[in-house]
This record gives sequence, C-alpha cells and structure tokens, in this order.
Amino acid sequence: ERAAELRDAILFRQPESSYLGDCPICCLPVPLDETQSNMQACCSNIICKGCTVANMSREVEENKHPRCVFCRHSIFFTDEERHKNNLKRVEANDPIVIFKMGVTHFRDGEYERAFEYFTKSADLGDANAHLKLAIMYVDGEGVEKDEEKVTYHQEESAIRGHPQPRKILAIQEFKRGRADKAVKHLIIAANLGDDDSIQMLKEMYSCGYVSKEDFASALRAHQAAVDATKSPQREEADNLF
Repeated sequence: ERAAELRDAILFRQPESSYLGDCPICCLPVPLDETQSNMQACCSNIICKGCTVANMSREVEENKHPRCVFCRHSIFFTDEERHKNNLKRVEANDPIVIFKMGVTHFRDGEYERAFEYFTKSADLGDANAHLKLAIMYVDGEGVEKDEEKVTYHQEESAIRGHPQPRKILAIQEFKRGRADKAVKHLIIAANLGDDDSIQMLKEMYSCGYVSKEDFASALRAHQAAVDATKSPQREEADNLF
C-alpha cells in the first residue's frame, strides 16, 4: 500500500514540460502538434517551426548553404552519411536516434530487434519509447502480452510529459470506477496544453465528475500552456507554410 502511494505521488506530479521540451533556439515550449517542429537528423535536437523557417529565410537572403540552426551541420545527407551519423548517435546513447532505429526495425517486422532499441531508449528516459513498448506488450509483437508491463510503460511515458498515455490511463481509471484519478490524469495533460484532454474534462464536468473550480483552473492552465508556445516567428512560419 505504501509503495502504491509513493507511485501515485510520482505519477500525479505535474511535469515541468511536455515530452517535447523547449526549443533550444528560442527557449519556448515546443507545441504538442508535432507538425510544428522538426527533429534535426544531425544532432537530434527538436527545433520549432518558427526558428527553422527564420533560419531558412536568413540563409536564402545571405545566399548561404543550408545548415542546422543548432549545430550548423549541413542539412543535406547522403544515405551513407545519415547511416554513419545514426550509428555515432547510438554509440553516444542518444535516446531519440535509438528510438528511431527501433521504429525502423519495427516497420520492417523485426520486432525483437525493435524491442531492444525501444528498451534502451526507454532506459535513457524517452517517453515515446515507453509508449511504444506499452503498445508492443498490448499486441504481443516481439514479446508476450503483459498487462502489468503495459500499465508500467504507459505510466512512465505519462510521467515524462506525454499526454497520449495520460488520456489512455484516464479512460482505464474511469472504467474501473475511479473517476477521481481519471480527472487527475486529464488535468495534468490539459495543463500541458493538450486539447483532447480539455474536451474530455468538459464532458466529465457536464456529468458532474469535475468541480467548477477544478474545471475553471484547468481551462486557465490549458490556455496558458498554449499561449506559451506562441511567438511572432512561429505565427509567421504558419502564414508562410
């Protein structure tokens, strides 16, 4: 019982940021909409669309060779260069590249190899890797189906700021008759700026599962999280593309 209480204390702690973190160039939170950012193949940094477009515009104006806005490596890779760079990043324990390698093996139907990469990436703290492992344990692809491990990896992904497993956990808790825990999950995800979670909370509020005060607080926190991702550069990028 004490262990469960300690686990809940960790699980229901509000993450400082989403699993995407902040853009290392403008230092603003990266939007949850993954179309609004890019993972740099050279250095694995996640750069927001605003900084990417601003850098491209500057390079065009100055007639410069396109380079990564963070590490300044050329953005053009041959297949051989990309492969060598990936191996280098894997050796350096880059969790994002390790996860991407797992995705490649998974798509090729090499589930056991994919599992190895996802496990290593998850051990290094990658939220997406934990979520992928949960899916593998659900489907039994490359591993035996295991509900306990499904829940464990969903929770680990949620702890690291991924809203998707929060919503899954919320639905599961609601089905078990634990609406209070479901609400906690959704509030945490909404506070990260997740739109689906705020809509789910709205429905639960209309059914009496969420207090007026908690719903109003979640609305304010959600809007604040969304506003924090906005900037003139990002708006300009949206207008251009």
